[in-house]
Amino acid sequence: MQFTAALRHNARRLMLLGAGELGKEVAIEAQRLGLEVIAVDRYEGAPAQQVAHRAHVIDMRDEQAVLEVIRRERPDWILPEIEAISIEALFSAEREGFTVIPNAEAVNKTMNRRNIRQFAAEELGLKTGAYRFVNSLEGLQEAAEALGWPCVVKPVMSSSGHGQSVVHGPEEVAAAWHFAQEDARGDASELIVEAFIDFDYEITLLTARNGRETIFCPPIGHVQQDGDYILSWQPHDMKPEVLAEAQRMARAITDGLGGRGIFGVELFVKGGEVFFSEVSPRPHDTGMVTLITQSQSEFALHVRAVLGLPLDFTFHGPGASAAYKASGHSAAPVLEVPESAFGADSFVRLFGKPVSHPGRRLAVALALGENVEQAKEKAQAIVRAMADQ
Repeated sequence: MQFTAALRHNARRLMLLGAGELGKEVAIEAQRLGLEVIAVDRYEGAPAQQVAHRAHVIDMRDEQAVLEVIRRERPDWILPEIEAISIEALFSAEREGFTVIPNAEAVNKTMNRRNIRQFAAEELGLKTGAYRFVNSLEGLQEAAEALGWPCVVKPVMSSSGHGQSVVHGPEEVAAAWHFAQEDARGDASELIVEAFIDFDYEITLLTARNGRETIFCPPIGHVQQDGDYILSWQPHDMKPEVLAEAQRMARAITDGLGGRGIFGVELFVKGGEVFFSEVSPRPHDTGMVTLITQSQSEFALHVRAVLGLPLDFTFHGPGASAAYKASGHSAAPVLEVPESAFGADSFVRLFGKPVSHPGRRLAVALALGENVEQAKEKAQAIVRAMADQ
């Protein structure tokens, strides 16, 4: 493959639609291969915009605004990095000859929980928990009663746990409905109600496709709080036959979606059973652990897959990542990071978000260990010693 230099007439351009902390790492990896990076987001100074060659601030839900910036920049590859984006713009861009990663239809399916759940369960026949879709408080009450307690309520159009809650009884249904409407990161006119799976553990199986091969990273275990990740580790110990079934399901869903890039496939495991949960057609937040555990992180693999390059990597050993979340509001946050974060087998990645609010993820601590438990404690100890103001 031929490589070019950025900011030249023959530069190869990669556009990020969504410029958060995951996009920032993608931008860095793309620049290492000479790509010219354009970062687009809804606010100025987003993490990836700080390292991109050019940045644009637009309404990401405005079809014409998204199309206008694509036509102006004429990227070779368009990487949607968030769910809150105009899907119509992506379909239009494809019709005009632009390449959307992995493809517009895959983004359409995965950004909407109705689409991806029906695709996985009803078209591909993957095992999932029972579910129903509702668009009213009365419908939510009926669905919750039918599925049993507890159940999980999520907006079909949201991300990172926004608007999501676990309902333990009839007295919590109304609160769940109102929380979904108020907190959703997107349209909350329709909700998915899921039967609660009392799983033994959940994993993210990073699955990369370059058009010639599909590879899997070692499984990543994780802990979520209010639907958002706070701790992840790699590898998560799994029985060989269970891991094989997880890989079969991950291959089925990613083959079904098609295209190139890395996918974060989320799965529940109960005994020897594997249940499909969700999939993101891009790097996954729990996969930030690969910044320290793998010779090629999920971000490097994503860029390689987009370019059709080989996907080989070396796994360094057990590691963990712990998210640091802001404690308060600030228009210019300052983070206090302990010197213990900068050891031979640990480090911190600061995202550079220009403003903070309670619960906003500002940094991630990463650590290697002799085993997963040691790595988790190291990463969590760093986060406990951090502070923001």
